[in-house]
Amino acid sequence: MKRIWMMVIKNIMVVPFWYLKLCYYAWNSRKISEEKKLVLFKEIVEKANWGGNVTVRSYGIEHIPKNQSFMFFPNHQGLYDVLALLYGCPYFFSVVMKKELEHVPFLNKIFQIMGAYSMDRDDVRQAMKVIIKVSQEVSSGKNFLIFPEGTRSRRKNEVAEFKGGSFKCATKAKCPIVPVAITNSYQVFDTGSVKPVTVTVQYLEPLYYDDYKMMKTNEIAELVKEKIQTAVKKIEKNG
Repeated sequence: MKRIWMMVIKNIMVVPFWYLKLCYYAWNSRKISEEKKLVLFKEIVEKANWGGNVTVRSYGIEHIPKNQSFMFFPNHQGLYDVLALLYGCPYFFSVVMKKELEHVPFLNKIFQIMGAYSMDRDDVRQAMKVIIKVSQEVSSGKNFLIFPEGTRSRRKNEVAEFKGGSFKCATKAKCPIVPVAITNSYQVFDTGSVKPVTVTVQYLEPLYYDDYKMMKTNEIAELVKEKIQTAVKKIEKNG
C-alpha cells in the first residue's frame, strides 16, 4: 500500500487525467483500437514505475507468436503481475481475473478496457461459460492471459501448483501456450517495502498445438510449471 501511495503522490498532477482517460476508454472500449489502448497502458505503467521505484526487465519477447493469437500462462505473485506484462509486451492481450478484482479501483478500469473476464472459481457453471467464451475469443484472434495457479502463491518466487483446468481454453482454441516466468513482482504491491525493486518477466518458448494435443490438461499444467520454475530459479541465480 505504501508504494501505491508513492506512485500516486509523485504523479499527483496527472493521476486525475489518467483516471478520466481510463474512464473514457472504458466507456468507449469498442470504438478504440487495441494499439491506442496499449499505448495508454504503457504510459501509465511507466509513470507508475517511476513513482514507485519499480524497474521491469522483459526478456524473450521474440518467443511471443506474431502471426496468430496466443495465451499467456504466467506464475502469479501479486497484483502487479498484469501491469508488468502490459509494460513489456508489444501485443495487446486480455485477461481472465478473479471475480474479487472487479471492484479494485483503477485496476477495474484497466480490466474493463482489456475486455477481461471475471471467473468465480466457486461456481463451476460460470467458470465453464468463461472458458468457452475465452476459447472462442482466442479462436477469433484475441490474445489472453490466465494465471494457472488460480491465485497469488504468496511464497515469493516459489511457484505453486498449476491447475489443469486453466489450460482448457487453450486446448479448445488449439492456440500456442506461452509460459511466462515472473520474479520479484510480489515486492511491488504485496509487501510494505518501498525500496527499489526490479521485476523480471521472461517469455519462454511457446508450446504449439502439435506439441500438446496428445497431452491431458494436468500434464500440460505440470510441464508449463516445470518450465517456469526452472526459469525463475535461473533468474534468481544469475541475479
